[in-house]
Amino acid sequence: MDCSSIYKFRLYVAGDAQNSAQARVNLQTLCDTHLAQRYEIEVIDVFREQMRALEDGVFMTPTLLKLEPPAARRIVGTLNQTDDVLLALGLPLK
Repeated sequence: MDCSSIYKFRLYVAGDAQNSAQARVNLQTLCDTHLAQRYEIEVIDVFREQMRALEDGVFMTPTLLKLEPPAARRIVGTLNQTDDVLLALGLPLK
């Protein structure tokens, strides 16, 4: 995989719910550690944008979608198991 690839993520959250807040922190930490300056995170609150969640087939929060680079991936949960999240996203373990 090209080291210069920009990773694009979409994180669906439910307002300020504890699990959603934890997923935000965990994703930010993971990206800062493993993808320094090579990522974009879009956060969507399902309470404010229900239709976007439905269009992406998101029925539970928090849900993370990896949009770029291919292949697209989807993870549900707080993202607290870093090694499992890296594997699920197709990223190398460090």
